[in-house]
Amino acid sequence: MAPPFRIGVMQLTMEPLEEMLESARVMDRAGMDTIWLAEAYPWWRKHGMEARSSTVVSALMARETSELTIGWGIISPFTRHPVQVAMDARVVQEAAGPGRFLLGFGTSKIFLNNIRAQTSKTLGPMRDAVAIVRGVLGGEPFEYEGDTWSASVPGLSAEAQTPRDIPPVYVAATAPKMQALAGEIADGCLTPSITTPAFVRYTRENVIADIDIGCTVVASIDDSDRDAGRDGAREIAGMYLANKFQNIRGSADTLLELAEIEMEELAPVAEAMERGGRLAAKAEVSDSLLDRCKAIAGTPADCIAAIEEYREAGCTHVMLELWGDRRHDQIRLFGEKVLPHFRRES
Repeated sequence: MAPPFRIGVMQLTMEPLEEMLESARVMDRAGMDTIWLAEAYPWWRKHGMEARSSTVVSALMARETSELTIGWGIISPFTRHPVQVAMDARVVQEAAGPGRFLLGFGTSKIFLNNIRAQTSKTLGPMRDAVAIVRGVLGGEPFEYEGDTWSASVPGLSAEAQTPRDIPPVYVAATAPKMQALAGEIADGCLTPSITTPAFVRYTRENVIADIDIGCTVVASIDDSDRDAGRDGAREIAGMYLANKFQNIRGSADTLLELAEIEMEELAPVAEAMERGGRLAAKAEVSDSLLDRCKAIAGTPADCIAAIEEYREAGCTHVMLELWGDRRHDQIRLFGEKVLPHFRRES
């Protein structure tokens, strides 16, 4: 059965807790399907923003919302043993209630580089992590001997007061082999920021299986002013383009190639980010560069057209990366002027 088409928000967990919780409440009221929490690792702290734990924040968000599905987008099994991940997942499941939690795994190479724990072996560990977290949450006695991680967990007692279901498990993937693994073992595949429709098609070719394809897309909206609607997208695009230049060369090559962006074009953006932070980086994002990022940005009509392009390419789960001023107003505007178009069709 094909996954339903969903529209949600990718939330960077680098803001004050109450601000993030209020954003989740606004998304809940606006009718967004999902909020995905992306942990802001030390590179963000370097630029004046504090990192916060997705696993902790997600449980609090679950208590503050009633309909919004909450996803980890993503956490790394290299920094949390999969058994610990299962324990954290149970807390979020309990706080959210049935069907409101999605578990996203990813390698998080930036973080691994920062803590000097980088590894070239990622496929085996990801396979181990998915198997262990599902095995633990399944409730039966579970024994697993993996190349990277192992687990020995007793069966869940019938009297234990806990949720019993296994949440959908997603794997974040940029490289073709990891995308193929997602198609083999996961319920969904998550693509990185600066995903374009061309990269969605590339992902579909690698994944093969009919699983949920969640795409992180730079986004911003204004009711009537197209330039104002693109302004916030320019800022978040600047941050991520600088990040790709500074931190994840190699792994981002295909992503940028399919967007027709040359790595050398990003040098001024990265230098501005180092010199003056995200607003300085924003100033270096030209109209041409923003256009090639394929942002979901502008007026409501612009955003509807852009989302349709992503859907036609094979994306089944748009994850808007909203930034800029008046984000809560932007969320409400997406809820009022964009989501109804896709709800009518479903």
